[in-house]
This record gives sequence, structure tokens and C-alpha cells, in this order.
Amino acid sequence: MKLGLQLGYWPAQPPAKVGELVQAADRSGFDTVVTAESWGSDAFTPLAWWGSATERVRLGTSVAQLSARTPTAAAMAALTLDHLSGGRAILGLGVSGPQVVEGWYGQPFGKPLARTREYVRVVRSVLARTGPVVSPGPHYPLPYAGPDATGLGKPLKVMTHPLRADLPIWLGAEGPRNVALTAEIADGWLAIYYSPRLAPMYDEWLDEGFAREGARRTRADFEIAASCQVIVTEDRAGEIARLKPVVALYVGGMGAPELNFHAQVYRRMGYEREVAEITELFRSDRKADAAAAVPDEMVTETMIIGDAEQVRSEVDRWAAAGVTMLLLTARSVAQVTQLATLVDS
Repeated sequence: MKLGLQLGYWPAQPPAKVGELVQAADRSGFDTVVTAESWGSDAFTPLAWWGSATERVRLGTSVAQLSARTPTAAAMAALTLDHLSGGRAILGLGVSGPQVVEGWYGQPFGKPLARTREYVRVVRSVLARTGPVVSPGPHYPLPYAGPDATGLGKPLKVMTHPLRADLPIWLGAEGPRNVALTAEIADGWLAIYYSPRLAPMYDEWLDEGFAREGARRTRADFEIAASCQVIVTEDRAGEIARLKPVVALYVGGMGAPELNFHAQVYRRMGYEREVAEITELFRSDRKADAAAAVPDEMVTETMIIGDAEQVRSEVDRWAAAGVTMLLLTARSVAQVTQLATLVDS
């Protein structure tokens, strides 16, 4: 099992002492450090800044949002980071949701799978550097040929030689079709709210993608990086209670009520009634009641909480379910070091 340090995205202000956590992860044997973006801090700049003080950890975006930049711009950012880090970059991509895509970026959300496929194809074309990059579209046409085009657009070949044509691309995916697409065209799956209990279902989705003609990877060389809170504690009940407001936020408040991908994940786990209640309470601004409506199982289904022995046992269970990396958060250097000693990587 590999470990990844998930730095996430920034709240109102940049978090303090993150550089110390990143350096501790580098020293302690963590495989990867990843950052995210929503509608505040971006995913690439923190990796370049904090990653410059590291020597071995891979540096990945988890995730860079498709609508935040064109595929050629994403390829430029990735190849730049790859050069600066000596070949340690991972480009993690995700479509986000309609509230962010249309509300923040002013882009259409429709046909997310088709957009993802086309986006990845353009990025790989840039990194391959076999010739000028052209794409028929319809989502990312190169050169642009819309009704307001000047007609002067020229196919271009990336000026800077990429360090690696096979720079890893991971995709954030939650639903069955998106996970299958990920297995087909990507090098890894960024899984959120992964449940080892549902591993047989995930395997069906993944196997569908691996079986498609032209699939890039097999299960043997495909990475599954699952976001997972790993908390070593003698007060398991207290930690579960502390995390319930976070689950309530993502289930009840992240996304439109009629289209919340995180809520759909928990529905697939069998929490249909609980999701409906949490959503209703959260949308009624009864956030404390929404958190109280989260059963313990909704927390422990997707997180590892307990004493050292319990944590080791659960990590083994996640590995047996197919997870190759746990993306976890940490609040101190001591916690980073402790987690590194508990997980055999």
C-alpha cells in the first residue's frame, strides 16, 4: 500500500505550515503529495512551491478541473511541473459539477464523459509531441473553427519538449460509466468515498474499461488512489462524531439537490433514506441536525478510524479490495510520521 498526502484546496486563507507536512511526507516514505482546486486556490501552484523542497515524492493534482483550463494549457502546466520536479508530476483531472462548471467557469457541463475523453486525447497529443496538435472537437477543436473564428488559427507543436510522453494521467470518477472510462483511457483512478465493501461492484466497472479495444492499462499496472481519512485514536466514537458534519456537507450541500455526485455514491452504498434526510435538513439550514442524522456506518464505511491495531487491519482490508494508494490528510508532522510507520508501503 502506498501513501499519498492530500493537501486539498485552500479555505479562506492559505493553511499554515503545509511546507513542513510536505517535507515530512517526503522524508517518511510517502509516495505522492496531491492538491485540489474548487473556486479558490489552484491545484498547480502549491505543488510547484511546496514541491520544490522535496526530492522523491510524486506531485499530483487531485484534481485539476477540466473547465478551469483548456487541454493544451493543462498539458503545458503538467509538462512544466514534470521538468521542474525531475519527472515526478501526475496530472489528475476531473469534470467537477454543474454548479462550478457553469457558475464559476461559465462553461457548459453537458456530456462530461465525451469531454473527458477528448480532453485526455488532446493532452496526450501535446505530450507525445509527434507533430502539430489538431483536434476535430466538438468540445475542444484545434484550431478553433467556430462561426466567429478569424480563420488564422494555426496547428502548433508544443515548443518545450516534454520530459515524458507517458506522464501519468489519473481521473477522478464516481459513477459506473466514468469509472469504466477511467480504466480505458487513464493510468489511475482517483476514488472518493471508496468503500471496500463495494469492491466487487467497482471491479465490474473497471473490468469493463480494461476490456475495451485500445485500453491503455491492465489491472496489473493501473493505480487506484482512494481518498481516505486515516485516524489513529483511542477515542473512536469521538472522531466519528467529529467527522459527521463533513459527511453531511458533502452529501447534503456539495452540488445541486437534484445532481450531487457525492450523494449518489452513498446511495449506491445503500444509504438512500439517510441521504434524503441529510439533504433535506442541510438544505433547510439545519446543519447540526443534518450531521446528527449521519449514522456511524456512513463515516466508517469510507474512513479508517481506530487504534493502531485496528488501523493496520483496515489498511490490509483496503489493499485486499484493490486500493494501491491511500490519499490521506494530516494536521501535523507527528501525524505524518505516525501514519508512515503504521502502513507498510
